[in-house]
Amino acid sequence: MNPKEFWKSLTSARIGIGRSGGSIPTSELLKFRLDHARARDAVLAEPDFDTISIGLEKIFQPLKTEVVGVESLAKGREEYLLRPDLGRRISEPSRSRLETKKGKYDLALIGVDGLSAKAVDSNLVPFLQVLVPILSEQKYKISPFVLGKLGRVAIGDEIGEILGARAVVLLIGERPGLTSADSLGMYLTFNPKLGKTDESRNCISNIRPDGLDFHKASLKTAYLLAESLKRGISGVDLKDEMSPDFLESSSKGSISNGS
Repeated sequence: MNPKEFWKSLTSARIGIGRSGGSIPTSELLKFRLDHARARDAVLAEPDFDTISIGLEKIFQPLKTEVVGVESLAKGREEYLLRPDLGRRISEPSRSRLETKKGKYDLALIGVDGLSAKAVDSNLVPFLQVLVPILSEQKYKISPFVLGKLGRVAIGDEIGEILGARAVVLLIGERPGLTSADSLGMYLTFNPKLGKTDESRNCISNIRPDGLDFHKASLKTAYLLAESLKRGISGVDLKDEMSPDFLESSSKGSISNGS
C-alpha cells in the first residue's frame, strides 16, 4: 500500500483526493455535495419518535423503568435552530410531568434529538441496547428514561435536577460533519442543576458503527460514570484514565462502580 492510500485508510476525512487541472475531480465534488446535502437533511429533519419510543419500551420494560417524553421551550424546528437558549429549558407541561417522577436516583438517562435526526433514528436505540445492560450490572438506581424533543445538551441539567439524580448521562444527535451525519454524543454531568456550564461535562463523541462502536462507547461511558459517582466530580475535574488497551482487548466486559 502506498503512503497516500495508507493514510486514507485511517480516516474518513477528505485527504489525498487529487485534482483535475486547477480544481478537484468531478467525482470528489459530487461526493462533497452529497455529504453536504445529507448533513443539511440531518439538521432539518425530525426524528421518528414513535418508532424510537417503541424501541425504548422494549429495552426498559423488562427493567420496570418508564419512558417519559418531554419538550423544550422551542415551538418548532426553525425556532430551535434560531434560538439555542430555548432548547436548553423544558416546557412547563414537561416540568409537571417530571415532578411526579422525582426520587433519589444515582442516574438519569436522557435521549435528545439535538442537531441530527439521523443519529437518533439510527443509533439511539441500538446504543442503549448495549449500554443499559452494562449499567444495570452496577445496580444503579436509574430514573425513568427521558426522551426529549428539540433539546440541547444543557436541557439535561434541568431534567436531572427535577428528577433528583446524582448524575445525568445525556445522549444527543451531534451537529453533522461532512462525513458523519449520524453521530451520537454522550454528555455526563455530576450534580446536574440549572446554571451548569460545559466545563462541568465529560463528552464521548462520534458514537456510531463507523466511528466509536457501541460496545467501546458503552464501556467508556460506564467507566466515566463509575468514577464520577465515586469521586463526586465530572467535567475538567474528571480525567479519563481508562487504559486504551482495555477497550481494544475487551470483547465483553463490565466496569466496577467502586462501591
